[in-house]
Amino acid sequence: MEAERVRSYGLGGELTPVFPAFVLTSRRPHGLLLNMALPKLEPIRDEDLPAFCAFLHANLNPSHPADVWADAFRQDWGVDKPNNGFLIREESGPNAGNIVGGIGAIYGAYPVRGKLEQFCNITSWMVLDAYRTQSMRLAMAVISQPGFHYTDLSPTAVVEQSLKFLKFKPMNAARTVLFNLPAPQQRLIGAGVTADPVRLEAVLDAASLKVYRDHKHFPWLRFLAVGKGKARSLVIYKRATLKNLPSAEIIGFTNPEVFLRYLPVLGCHFLLSGMVTTRVESRLLPGKPAWPHTVLTGYRNRVFRSDTLGEADIQNLYSEYVALDL
Repeated sequence: MEAERVRSYGLGGELTPVFPAFVLTSRRPHGLLLNMALPKLEPIRDEDLPAFCAFLHANLNPSHPADVWADAFRQDWGVDKPNNGFLIREESGPNAGNIVGGIGAIYGAYPVRGKLEQFCNITSWMVLDAYRTQSMRLAMAVISQPGFHYTDLSPTAVVEQSLKFLKFKPMNAARTVLFNLPAPQQRLIGAGVTADPVRLEAVLDAASLKVYRDHKHFPWLRFLAVGKGKARSLVIYKRATLKNLPSAEIIGFTNPEVFLRYLPVLGCHFLLSGMVTTRVESRLLPGKPAWPHTVLTGYRNRVFRSDTLGEADIQNLYSEYVALDL
């Protein structure tokens, strides 16, 4: 029976979690088994990125140009990265050496509760049909690397189930949606929003400034700071739609308590910018907003694998979720 073909912006390919074996066999008509050589598995080096990303562009998602995809892997996010993931090549025949599958890895580091943690974000998992039994071999190669917490922030339902087989856990998929309303009382106490790049450099604390500088080159992301005095939260967002109305989709933020406190100011700013609602992942909030809101469910789960961190510790930053325009 043909396996389901899986495609998503982050992951895709043929997944067969019941075939993690490292030796393949084929049965001849007379009943003898013939051992077959496994396709060559190798790390994706920087010099392999043009070919690997051309493979992804051709077979996974043609809306992402190969050079943009390659740039996503070239981010310098505080990790001495061991590779950019793993790939497999055809071993013999006229197409020997051609890439027939791969799984990408984007590495980054950021502080969690005062300790710098290293993350490996799995992305762009694509295997051609004829090599589908090699999918789990690629995944095992990535997660066998010690010293990282692992994430996948855009899995399909099939990919999610396959990663659960490898002890990945789902995160809360609910979104908190706030109704953007005027907030004149907040303005009276001096709270405000700035989106000017020069002002951002001046008002952000050192940790927030690093996050801003690490991400400001992505043209599909928008940045602002909300708060008062030294209490500022960097907010990274996109313009989106919700129920066919303009909405602000929050990708990430720093200083969660400050973000929660000044949500009315942020909502007022978004309202004046033509956005009716603000949407944020519930798991990222340190508490319930004291502002009119609702909770929506039914979103695709993000997944992670870590022995020490919880879902609230996992950011969407420093990952494919910001390095590509998903």
